[in-house]
Amino acid sequence: MNKRNAAIYLTLIAALLLAVTGWYAASFLNYGSAPVSFSGENAYADVQTQVDFGPRTPGSAGHAQVREWMREELESAGWTVEVHESSRMGHPIYNLIAKRNEEEPQIILAAHYDTRFYSDQDPDPLKQIEPVPGANDGASGVAVLLELARSLPDDTVPVWLVFFDAEDNGRIDGWDWILGSRAFAEEVQVRPRTVVIVDMIGDADLNIYLEKNSDKTIRAEIWETAATLGYGEQFINTEKYSMLDDHTPFLEKGIPAVDIIDFDYPYWHTTQDTVDKVSAESLQAVGDTLWHWVVNQGQ
Repeated sequence: MNKRNAAIYLTLIAALLLAVTGWYAASFLNYGSAPVSFSGENAYADVQTQVDFGPRTPGSAGHAQVREWMREELESAGWTVEVHESSRMGHPIYNLIAKRNEEEPQIILAAHYDTRFYSDQDPDPLKQIEPVPGANDGASGVAVLLELARSLPDDTVPVWLVFFDAEDNGRIDGWDWILGSRAFAEEVQVRPRTVVIVDMIGDADLNIYLEKNSDKTIRAEIWETAATLGYGEQFINTEKYSMLDDHTPFLEKGIPAVDIIDFDYPYWHTTQDTVDKVSAESLQAVGDTLWHWVVNQGQ
């Protein structure tokens, strides 16, 4: 081999080595920056954490502790947290609002974080004066929102995550249902394109029917997303219940809103609403569906 051919050969070898090195480097960088996806296991751990605080009834120690914990989790995920303070029926209201910037929200995803004072649906009359643990009724919706806060891409349409106070104590003297969401809808001057509520969505035997009052166009989009992802058994494309829930104040203002709720939960408002009745798989089905639905809104 003459010197000229040897030089060409070495140049080709060097170019090949450079290309291979670049490919490995690019692969490593892409792996390290792969988009974070929704984790039902993380959400399940968040359910456990909330229940460990004890009852989150308005005015209790657990109520204050869970509020501070939610703030810390949201801020660590890069969200700015504001507290919307109000008063209803003589009770202080603390709604938490998480946002990424000062843009008006196109989408509000929301859940209530309070729990009920009394387990008045418990089959044991002696337990009906005890507070509800709220693993599904309260903690599951909050857990899905927190994991969405960690996993949603930065470049989605403007989204607010809102955690409503004082939802769950209707039919108790001096109280009513959905006090926090009513205060928010009346006092926070934003008009999103849609509001989506998640409530009691962690049941291990998850059956989410179409809620009759919900905006038909938005709920169809969400249910179609669920079916595409393989969650058609959990998101049942049949109407069943007409709910008074945190979506109601927004519907009354003419804002399209959807209630994602499994009301066929046998432990509703009982002392048996505990962590063992919730599953990571159910949280995954709801969280993954909402993750993809939100991301697709910007397409």
